[in-house]
Amino acid sequence: MAAKKTTAAKKAPAAKKAPAAKKTAAAGGKRKPNAAFMKEMTPSAALAEIVGNKPIPRTQVVSKIWDYIKKNNLQDAKNKRQINADDKLKPIFGGKKSVTMFEMTALVNKNLT
Repeated sequence: MAAKKTTAAKKAPAAKKAPAAKKTAAAGGKRKPNAAFMKEMTPSAALAEIVGNKPIPRTQVVSKIWDYIKKNNLQDAKNKRQINADDKLKPIFGGKKSVTMFEMTALVNKNLT
């Protein structure tokens, strides 16, 4: 006679948890922007050539720079993360011919007071 196999007890499937409610929905309003990003900053002379010389929030500075990059076709054709500097962007980029979009944000912040 063949020996009987012992079977392990099958586990019951775990009950699925309901997704947690979002905090913003519970608050009953839109997400509030970070005050540090909304503080109006004064651009340097080099940055003012692109975004204007009036104090504006950091978020708007980055948005206007992206508009300038797209308008002048300064994004690298092969690697879209690379931004090629023209004569106006070179002083902002610290003299570099090309920077990544992540470096760009840090370099732009150095030109804001």
